[in-house]
Amino acid sequence: MSADRARLLVAIVAGLHADARRAAVEELLRTVPGSVALHHDLTSAADSAVHRTVRDADGLLGSGDAPLVNDCACCALREDLVPELLRLAEEGRHRLAVVELWDSVEPQAMAAVIAAEGSPLALTGVATAVDPALVLPCLSNGDDLADVGLAAAPTDQRTIADTFARQLEYPTVLALAEDSSGAEGAEAADHALLAQLTPGARKIRLAGGALQAALLAGFDVAAAAARLHPACALLPQECDEHGVSTFVWRRTRPFHPQRLYAALEDLTCAAARSRGRFWLADRPDTLLSWDAAGGALCVESAGPWLAALPDAAWEMVPAERRLAASVDWHPEHGDRCQYFTFTSPGLDRDGLLALLDSCLLTDDEYAAGRDHWKQLPHAFDGLLDPVA
Repeated sequence: MSADRARLLVAIVAGLHADARRAAVEELLRTVPGSVALHHDLTSAADSAVHRTVRDADGLLGSGDAPLVNDCACCALREDLVPELLRLAEEGRHRLAVVELWDSVEPQAMAAVIAAEGSPLALTGVATAVDPALVLPCLSNGDDLADVGLAAAPTDQRTIADTFARQLEYPTVLALAEDSSGAEGAEAADHALLAQLTPGARKIRLAGGALQAALLAGFDVAAAAARLHPACALLPQECDEHGVSTFVWRRTRPFHPQRLYAALEDLTCAAARSRGRFWLADRPDTLLSWDAAGGALCVESAGPWLAALPDAAWEMVPAERRLAASVDWHPEHGDRCQYFTFTSPGLDRDGLLALLDSCLLTDDEYAAGRDHWKQLPHAFDGLLDPVA
């Protein structure tokens, strides 16, 4: 068998919407000759094992259990997934392996694991299957995964909203099941929300039969990771359609840390989904990421701004980030900026604009300079430098 024919094409289908996910997998098994689906069910992890099934369009081909690794079901999935794919490749009977991820498993980590293996595996596509009518309910759901039986490990502290947001924003393809809302107006709003949240993804209706080609077109893991990096993320654009709005707010002046901290709750709850990057006057060299969904906010350091790095270090920075920085380079602040997007039905644009602007340094505070800025109250120390 030639080296090319020995390759096993691999496509990932993820998503919290289990019915939509299974429908997408069935569509691929039906339309791609020689395809097989591999699924690890993490529901049984409480019994110290992850259950694996392999099936094709005609039914079950095999099953087995993978033991937990470090008491973590997701770790067991990682340990078992690649050996199973390699076994299928060695058999040489299948053209495509569809990896159907369990409900709360995020596609980015699994895509990296598969891509790192290289030949004979070839990752050709990543999709999240979505019921458009469930997008807003999921993004608004701040329940912990552990409380609804979807945690992948005892230490899993993710929520439904933030997990679903990452499932939506990573892939290049969204497989859309038939909208279950039933109402024409509601369907238009559901699709508007989805379109605004994921500007870089192809939306393919399962009934259209185009999913096969989209998931065999190829997938660039490095480019996908760059799309999510806070410094160069592909964020939604300004939009207002069918009652769903995206508000984009950009400034160069730094935030007053205490005023921004006081506004966190109002900003977090202002939209179903908000993302961005920002800088604080008392931490002028640190790029901070903003990630909010379901009423919960994650603020983290994403390393230094490019403007804070010595010239020699720029060669180690990915080209995507250097390009993104060059587009809006400020003569004084470099790539330091405030860049937020808020997407939601019923968005209060004027209120957000006023609140965000009020958190910036005033003219007098700004004119006082960096030495003065660093003496401002360090309101974010508890979030960014937690005591061990």
